[in-house]
Amino acid sequence: MQAGEYRGEPNGATRRVATARPDGGKAAADAGVSHAFQTEARALCQLGFSKPFIKSMARRAHANGSTIEQELLADGSVDEQTYYAAIARLLGLPFLEEIPPDQVMDRPALDALLQRPTLLRLHSPDKAPLTAIAPEARHLADLAERFVHHPTLRAALTVASASSIRRAVWHAGAARRVATVSNALFEENPQHSARIVMTGRQGFVAGAFLTGGVAALLLASGPVALALHVLLSSLYFAAMVLRLGALFHPRGRDILPEALIADGPLPIYSILVALYREAPVAGQLIAALERLDWPPSRLDIKLVCEADDHETIEAIRKLRPGSHMEIVVVPPGGPRTKPKALLYALAGTRGDYLAIYDAEDRPHPGQLKEAYARFRTAAPEVTCLQAPLIITNMRESCISTVFALEYAALFRGLLPLLARYRMPLPLGGTSNHFRTAALRAAGGWDPYNVTEDADLGMRLYRLGYRSETIRRHTFEDAPIRARVWLGQRTRWFKGWLQTWLVVMRDPGRARREMGTGAFVVFQLLIGGMLVSSLGHPAILIFFTTSAIAMLQSPAEHIHPLKNLLFGIDAMNIFGSYSIFLGLGVSAMIEYERRLLGWRWLAIPFYWMMVSYAAWRAAFELRERPFFWNKTPHEPRPVTMPAATPPPAAADCTGASPESGQA
Repeated sequence: MQAGEYRGEPNGATRRVATARPDGGKAAADAGVSHAFQTEARALCQLGFSKPFIKSMARRAHANGSTIEQELLADGSVDEQTYYAAIARLLGLPFLEEIPPDQVMDRPALDALLQRPTLLRLHSPDKAPLTAIAPEARHLADLAERFVHHPTLRAALTVASASSIRRAVWHAGAARRVATVSNALFEENPQHSARIVMTGRQGFVAGAFLTGGVAALLLASGPVALALHVLLSSLYFAAMVLRLGALFHPRGRDILPEALIADGPLPIYSILVALYREAPVAGQLIAALERLDWPPSRLDIKLVCEADDHETIEAIRKLRPGSHMEIVVVPPGGPRTKPKALLYALAGTRGDYLAIYDAEDRPHPGQLKEAYARFRTAAPEVTCLQAPLIITNMRESCISTVFALEYAALFRGLLPLLARYRMPLPLGGTSNHFRTAALRAAGGWDPYNVTEDADLGMRLYRLGYRSETIRRHTFEDAPIRARVWLGQRTRWFKGWLQTWLVVMRDPGRARREMGTGAFVVFQLLIGGMLVSSLGHPAILIFFTTSAIAMLQSPAEHIHPLKNLLFGIDAMNIFGSYSIFLGLGVSAMIEYERRLLGWRWLAIPFYWMMVSYAAWRAAFELRERPFFWNKTPHEPRPVTMPAATPPPAAADCTGASPESGQA
């Protein structure tokens, strides 16, 4: 549908807007349009839209809490450029199809136009300054009336589309904005920034422990090795206890509060998706976002791409996404990380609420509505909601199978328990829902932390906010190849190390901000995970050497402490494997349990891979602390057999030859 038929001279058209009888308004009123829409409907009639179409858009606007204009642009029935060109002809103003970025003078206040692109001052070296405006239909009559009283005003104005204004503002402020987001957290709250990997005090303590430990081992290897054995086994056991509690804790079933959002207008919901080299999954992503059960007129979706990723940008443009989806191009500068890209795009978000998704995600269509309902009923300090992530390709390799167990245990077992007891949540990197104002107040993401989700979860808690969980899921795919999995897990461990070091810069302050109980939980969650992963090979060695020594010595000659340590080591190893399996299986549905097959036997090998990734991350933290190891994604097949058993030919380090691509 085009924006009507435009007849008459520009001045005549302007007079019609300024003096038209309220016939369009009467038609709208006869159609049941509220008084608030009458002025807007009148202007749209003058633009050539049919009365039945205006009536249908008005009903949507009334239901969604938007305007008729927003609904017709989101509907896709009219091209945005065509629409604003028609407004320009109606007002007798020139139309500027694309704003030259070099005519925009950058300043910090310019970023306000990213959220409300109404007018933009243009400066040309050989012409008088112009103001580009994107007039709203409800204000056209007032604007035309102003032209009647101030005829010279036309010479200083030109019409441009809202998208053109946003593009010009993004481009004009790119260098300033990327410098700001790269340094803001470090400059304003350096105690929360991972830009300094390790403080001088932390370096001194780490060096003293390392040097002292090596010297002690050389001088008195027996007693020192025994002390290290006791310490490591105790820490390993303490980290295991938290997950043991989650395994045996009864799980509640919250009722989805659908009735709370059945009626009334909806707020604008922003969605950020950071993309880099994701051209293969662009179509799948757009389709998944289009399925979200939220009015397009109330969606503000930013597809955030790196400036040099021309392939992904072009793939998205070819798909011609709706007007509620915008490509945000992140210029080079600062660390090349996902959190920097998200923080860059945060300046342009318009929503009261904001969600984060990854390129390969397929969120439940009702996830936004569940999150909104929970925010409406939750306490004001609840500023983040984590949706569960479910792995859909678990049958494609041993790696993806155990990965699915791990995700089930974390997102459907441990995190809901932590949320119930008001503990800090190490967030997942996707399907986080935020109150946008609180996210901005907390400083957003740390561009220098490569596991920005866990870091943000801890920082929000320290600042007095809380995170909870919701039930509607997001489907994801796990890596099926060892090389891809290792790169991703190394990055995660490196970020968890960064997060632990940031919190432990001032342990006393962190304990006061978090509370003693939450501080202990943090140590078990992040610190315990690091210790158990780094120390897993040592525990296996302790257990094996103790078992060999006990088999070679008479029972009466074995020291009671060695018996105790052997028992603790056995409990640590077999208990950790059993809890890992039990917590994951108990959180799965029956269909997922059937897909496990025999591959849970790969858990010991998986844990050794985890340990290798942790040690690799520790070395990489020193050499390349901010390096972002990109995880490649491929689209899911359109159809997958629902009950195909895991192929027998699959191995534990890569994909089955019969499996599809992840």
